[in-house]
Amino acid sequence: MPWNRVSPMKLREEFVLLALEPGACMAKLCREYGISRRSGYKWVSRYQEEGIAGLTDRSRRPLESPLQVSGEIVLQVLELRQKKGWGPKKLRELLRRRARKGQPVPSIRTIARIVARAGLVKKRRRLTPPVGRVTIAPSPRVEGPNDLWTVDFKGWWRAHDGERCEPLTVRDAHSRYVLRAVLLGTTATMAVRPEFQRLFERYGLPKAILSDNGPPFACTTAPWGLTELSAWWVNLGIQVIHSRPGGPQDNGGHERVHLDMLQLQEASAPSRQAQQVLCDEWQRDFNHVRPHEALAMKTPAQVYRPSARRTIPKLITYHYPRGAVLRRVLTNGHFWWQGRSLFLSRALRGHSVALVCPPGQHQAMILFHHMALGELDLAGGTKVQPLTAQNRQPFPPPSALVPA
Repeated sequence: MPWNRVSPMKLREEFVLLALEPGACMAKLCREYGISRRSGYKWVSRYQEEGIAGLTDRSRRPLESPLQVSGEIVLQVLELRQKKGWGPKKLRELLRRRARKGQPVPSIRTIARIVARAGLVKKRRRLTPPVGRVTIAPSPRVEGPNDLWTVDFKGWWRAHDGERCEPLTVRDAHSRYVLRAVLLGTTATMAVRPEFQRLFERYGLPKAILSDNGPPFACTTAPWGLTELSAWWVNLGIQVIHSRPGGPQDNGGHERVHLDMLQLQEASAPSRQAQQVLCDEWQRDFNHVRPHEALAMKTPAQVYRPSARRTIPKLITYHYPRGAVLRRVLTNGHFWWQGRSLFLSRALRGHSVALVCPPGQHQAMILFHHMALGELDLAGGTKVQPLTAQNRQPFPPPSALVPA
């Protein structure tokens, strides 16, 4: 091929002269020189307009550079990034709000490039999903505010005076609204329950609450993972949902909130009370200033509405099948049955459970609201038999049950 013998400039000149001869076939010449017909017509056009000079290589740099921004914009991006720690989409939304009429706003890619070149992007290690888990990821139905609340404790830290800061966060899954971000001194139920009491009184009751499997929200050895706190939620008519053990991705939205809270830990204050002031400022900023991509760049406060359910939480009365026998769980987790003290769970102390038995059988099902907690052999059973994961389903309809 001629392309292997001489320089590209000489080949272009030779190609153009042959192409301009009368009766020349452009398609044949392009195949011979190993170029596309579009390139062939381009070189001929340039030669006719500029002569030999038109056959030289030109710079591929665009006439306009949309990624080029002023130093003032760069400083604003870096200042917002260091102050907020947000991503390029949210930073662009803030710049758009601040921009004067007619002032251009850099693109999302441009902002990402500025942040990356400044070394403000940390590469995160990819988490390997747990192997061998047989449980199914929860898939709650979320169609509006208060359909699902998510709750978790972020990793703790200490204030300058040594006080322990345990960040309890509660979030509405639909609107991303952070209902509560409070620094407690402990994760015990006695400290957490009053916080939820205040939340229920202020915002009403959610339909469901999703948490991980850690205390005080869940206990992996208890029936249905119930704890004293989650049993109280069930008694209020709230569905309790737990993520898979070792599966933080099941509550990924809440985990993302905790990443945004890292700045609070880095800005450790003299005391937990002073740290709570910073936490309240962060919560206001998150709810009322920070735009959210999933909300069409609205803030969570623009989407969230309090629940129409009971504003003063009261325990509900669950209607068990007709003839069910009720037993109250004592403080030690036991209940009495036919003169025997049987252990069930300390999480249910103070609550009542029901014993029902299908017709023609001697195994009574122990129920707490819609949850089947275990089975008891009525013919002399000495302890409650736990249910397997496959059999741990809501009990049959009342028509299929008779008194125990």
